[in-house]
Formats: sequence, C-alpha cells, structure tokens
Amino acid sequence: MNKPKMRYFDKEDILHLVISDEPQSDSLELSPNITAELNDNGELIGIEILNASTFIQETVLDKRDAKELSLTNAQVS
Repeated sequence: MNKPKMRYFDKEDILHLVISDEPQSDSLELSPNITAELNDNGELIGIEILNASTFIQETVLDKRDAKELSLTNAQVS
C-alpha cells in the first residue's frame, strides 16, 4: 500500500483522498457528495468529496454543536 495523499482542487471544491495508486475499476456513492473509489478487488483506494468546503464546515459545526449539547445536558442532569 502506498502512503495516503490528500489533494484539494480549489476551483472545483473537491477533496480527493488517495489511499492507493492502483487503477480505479469501480466506485460506490456513499452519499450525494461522497464517492468511494474501488480497485478490481473491491477494496477502497480513494475517496472523493464534492463541495468539500461546505461538507467539512458542516461536519465541524455539527460535531461542535453535538459536543455543546452534551455539555449542556450533562449540566442540567
């Protein structure tokens, strides 16, 4: 296995995580903006995230909000 690499394409707002340099033979849509790239054996070789800046921002905010909610609920109990 090769060392994972991350590439961001600013103009297209695409984040591409390359796990292996093997050729892609298939893909699987995990959600509307996230695609898993697979090799001939069906093994994960990469992940592509469309609208990456929005996805990452929303993910970080969701995690922060969940943490704050947990702290608030813990204080109320």
